Amino acid sequence: MAQQFPDLGHEVPEISAETLKERLDAGEEWTLLDTRRPADFAAWQLSHPNIEAVNVPFTAFLNGDDPADGVPEGVPPKDADRPLVTCCAKGISSLYVAEFLTRAGWDVYGLADGMEGWARLYESRAVDSSADATVIQYHRPSSGCLAYLVVSGGEALVVDPLRAFADRYVADVRELGAAVVGVADTHVHADHVSGLREVADATGAERFLPAGAAERGLAFDATLLSDGDELRVGDATVAVVALPGHTTEMTGYLVDDVLLAGDSVFVDSVARPDLEDADVEAVERAARALYGTVRTIGSMPDDRVVASNHAGPETSRSEDGTYTARVGDLRESLAAFSLDEDEFVARVTDDLPPQPNEYQRIIAANLGRERVNDDEAFELELGPNNCAAG
Repeated sequence: MAQQFPDLGHEVPEISAETLKERLDAGEEWTLLDTRRPADFAAWQLSHPNIEAVNVPFTAFLNGDDPADGVPEGVPPKDADRPLVTCCAKGISSLYVAEFLTRAGWDVYGLADGMEGWARLYESRAVDSSADATVIQYHRPSSGCLAYLVVSGGEALVVDPLRAFADRYVADVRELGAAVVGVADTHVHADHVSGLREVADATGAERFLPAGAAERGLAFDATLLSDGDELRVGDATVAVVALPGHTTEMTGYLVDDVLLAGDSVFVDSVARPDLEDADVEAVERAARALYGTVRTIGSMPDDRVVASNHAGPETSRSEDGTYTARVGDLRESLAAFSLDEDEFVARVTDDLPPQPNEYQRIIAANLGRERVNDDEAFELELGPNNCAAG
């Protein structure tokens, strides 16, 4: 227990982010008591369809340096039929609150390492496809970021890796008996610090980026890819497909019937067009380019699997458990495919959500124009993702 909180002499069971996520995914319904400041809670919180989150700041449980005289308003009742877990930024103030409530007769868990523990949670599942390669999707529940691993004939390509999990990809490829031969980003990311260089340096693999990254100020060496190029990964061919809109250089990688679509079309939305250049005219140009990309994807075969970079807490999984969808289903479910160009532009430029935290510094880091260490990189990308138009 941190020294700034009173020691109440009660043991509180802690639950790891991984165990909590497993129990939520299994259908258990929980209540989460977030003890951070209201502004921090409003900006970013632990989200899951089976979580009901409430916010009571830890200061309400204190009277100066002493425990508060009673349980503050807003705390779920002790006889509620949902398990209760407390959470804060690092699992410190929330553990004190859990101890306070335990002393008052509540059954309560503390989330180990708080939101930071949740942000370090990383899952993987294989995408069901007929591709001549195994395609694995990685999911970060705290932000909805998705990355991919393509494995064929003893070789592997890592696509859109997160720096925070660079070691994970290397270990997974080794466990599969393969070697990383390439690491590729679909675009210059604005929501997380890329692990492209870290994975490549750890494995000796080739770095790949869309050619347009050079025009945005790329400051490190990489092989630049253009529409129509091809990569070989073992027995599989990976085709390079231009998908501009979210950024000018946005690029997809087509592995047989699986399109690694980056930030273009998501399962339940489309990408936002304002993170490269927020100028009004530039945003409109980007939105019109994105409309063209939606039309491009919409013209692909019905059975093609679209595997993009983001999923929200309410995004539905496909039958294989991944956040993917087939083109035919997307045409039916997303209004973006039925709008004309002007309607589409108006839809994706109106009432955009807040931009991702520190997105300009993240872009600079991903271009190699600003250096950040591992701890800084992790802190920069904490918070909501906000890469979708809505």
